Amino acid sequence: MLGIDVSKAELTCALLDRATEQFRWERTVPNSSAGIQGLLALTPREVPLVVEPTGRFSLLVVQEARAAGRTVLLAPPRKAKAYLRSLSSRAKTDRLDARGLALFAASRPKVEALRPYPLKGEDVQQLDQLLTARRGVTAALASLQQQCRELPHAAAVLQQAVADLKARRRQLDTQIARLAADPRKFPAARRLQQVHGVGPVIAAAVAARLTSHQFARADQFVAYVGLDVGVIRSGKRVGQRGLTKEGDAELRRLFYLAAQANLRCKQSPFKDQYACERAKGLSTTAALNAVARKITKVCWSLVKHGGEYDPARVHRQATPPQDAQQPAAAAAAHPELRD
Repeated sequence: MLGIDVSKAELTCALLDRATEQFRWERTVPNSSAGIQGLLALTPREVPLVVEPTGRFSLLVVQEARAAGRTVLLAPPRKAKAYLRSLSSRAKTDRLDARGLALFAASRPKVEALRPYPLKGEDVQQLDQLLTARRGVTAALASLQQQCRELPHAAAVLQQAVADLKARRRQLDTQIARLAADPRKFPAARRLQQVHGVGPVIAAAVAARLTSHQFARADQFVAYVGLDVGVIRSGKRVGQRGLTKEGDAELRRLFYLAAQANLRCKQSPFKDQYACERAKGLSTTAALNAVARKITKVCWSLVKHGGEYDPARVHRQATPPQDAQQPAAAAAAHPELRD
């Protein structure tokens, strides 16, 4: 297993022999096409590369390795960071991180094996960058609005900055909506906007994620977003449940906003679900998270199976296939119900 710690200028690498659990060699090469080709020449073809996502800095090594027919694995940042911290809490260097990534990938059981590093197409990268820019503008806007309330003597100047940021966000929203509306690039975006609470920005973000990532089941997408529920059995906290909150935090926030938007709808199956969850005794936040989880599954189904959004089918159970030899036909009959 070849662990690669990526920086802007260099790749720090460590080749682990899984049979002996010893490192054969360590290298630091330039993060350039020539440096990567030299690294690949040193590495046996059957050895997988494991890389953490570091934005555009990690793209070159992934692209070059894929073009050479090599396997490149994605190290989930949160889990990899926790693993690296467990190895050495007193030091953090590129060399230790490269070693740790190789050990982390080699230690994963088969059921939790790392997935291939996803490479995004040009359209998805463009949409992701616009969404990232919008997230930054929104965060800055929220901070300035809070300062307007806390700093009344500076409020006049800050309000001008707030107005400017709102205008910039509207420009980004226009670009995002225009790109996502192209049926040749993101055919699912239009169907996603039919879902109650899902607007152009959320539809664009979901379409981008489901275009660049493949999820065989809705539960996998829910876990990727971090809306899956974990069970705690520790001491007196037996059976208490909460969100794992692992994965794409921004997408999780957007689905939560979609759930909130349903409370303002006159008629919505998700608004009815919220009322049911509250009747069970769940808090407002917990009920909204349950609604967000259901919206996540419906969006996955629309992208995975196609078809149009039907509010009447959101909470209806799918009919089991009568012919066990034709499960795909039965699933296609109720695409919005697939969980």
